[in-house]
Amino acid sequence: MAVSLADNDGDDEFAESHEINVTPFIDVMLVLLIIFMVAAPLSTVDLPVNLPTSTATPQKREDKPTFVTIQADLAVAIDNDVVKRVDLVRLLDSKQGMSKDKNVFLRVDRTVPYGEVMGVLQLLRDGDYTKVKLTLENVPPAADKQAAPASPNP
Repeated sequence: MAVSLADNDGDDEFAESHEINVTPFIDVMLVLLIIFMVAAPLSTVDLPVNLPTSTATPQKREDKPTFVTIQADLAVAIDNDVVKRVDLVRLLDSKQGMSKDKNVFLRVDRTVPYGEVMGVLQLLRDGDYTKVKLTLENVPPAADKQAAPASPNP
């Protein structure tokens, strides 16, 4: 049995490699991508509401906003959970991370009568929730002009 200690023109299988192995990095990135793709749809409110439109520039929203929704059938919901109107303030108070000085975003279907909206606003005001913001669906100004009916002038 012979052992050679001479240099074999770089054919040594135990030679140092000066290349970065990026395979584990790519694997971690793909796992994170999948996690974010699954988690992103879960963080939005998913109740079907036909919101009024606006051309105003949208304002920055909080990290975890609280949505109160009035649906077309006049059902009231906190985020995705339908609640009774009499329990609205109590359930908002018991919601984790909720306080009276945080904003409450009110989503209202465009077919809901004005009186129903004012009734829910009154419930929120009676519960000391005075920071209520109305939510609209944003439409670019160009799309808004296209949707407007043409004037009857010749």
